[in-house]
Amino acid sequence: MLATLFNEILYRPILNALVFIYNNIPDFGIAIILLTILIRFVLYPLSYKSIKSRKELSKLQPKIKEVQKKFKEKEEQTKELMKVYKEHNINPLSGCLPILIQLPILIALYRVLINVLEPGSLELLYPFVSSPGSINPSFLGLMDLSAPSAVLAILAGVSQFFYSKIMMKHSPSPQPGNQKGMQQVMSKQMVYIMPVITVFIAWNFPAGLPLYWIVSTVIGFLQENYLFKKNGKDQKKN
Repeated sequence: MLATLFNEILYRPILNALVFIYNNIPDFGIAIILLTILIRFVLYPLSYKSIKSRKELSKLQPKIKEVQKKFKEKEEQTKELMKVYKEHNINPLSGCLPILIQLPILIALYRVLINVLEPGSLELLYPFVSSPGSINPSFLGLMDLSAPSAVLAILAGVSQFFYSKIMMKHSPSPQPGNQKGMQQVMSKQMVYIMPVITVFIAWNFPAGLPLYWIVSTVIGFLQENYLFKKNGKDQKKN
């Protein structure tokens, strides 16, 4: 049941979108880039909501610290914080949603990139998407995206590093005292750990996947800057 839902909601639509783009622009790399932009466009409302929530959470820091100082018991503190979040219509976990949603998309895209080069996979095309017969996995005639690429793996890690830096900059830390210090240390460590993990994973996967990750991360970086500034201007007007 779950496998069927995964195939119909993610795998098959991504496969068809990639083949449709490839039919019109017969370069596998460019098709992946355009598919990445399309996916980011679909996720735009979620990204905006996430950034807006983090911005609101930053404004609430004085109130949050006040509650944390007043209620030392963890259970009471959590209840009071939830009341504050509810009162201001904020979901403290919304900032994690884009990352959580990206994971199944990455898994689906990985399967698509592995299977799309096999003629049998094209049987899952929708009636309005014509089969190209076979797909050439080259990118601008310079790189085979069906094989791992050290260059793209390293670029994926570099882009992840800068994206993690800006995420840390725009993410509030609701913990006081020593807990805040520990959380900041962990956040800084993740800024360096995540790029290493990204490079390690991308190094062993088809180059099409790190290409997607690079483009997606760069767009995410630009979105983060734009939406955070835009949300700040909107709040000043109000």
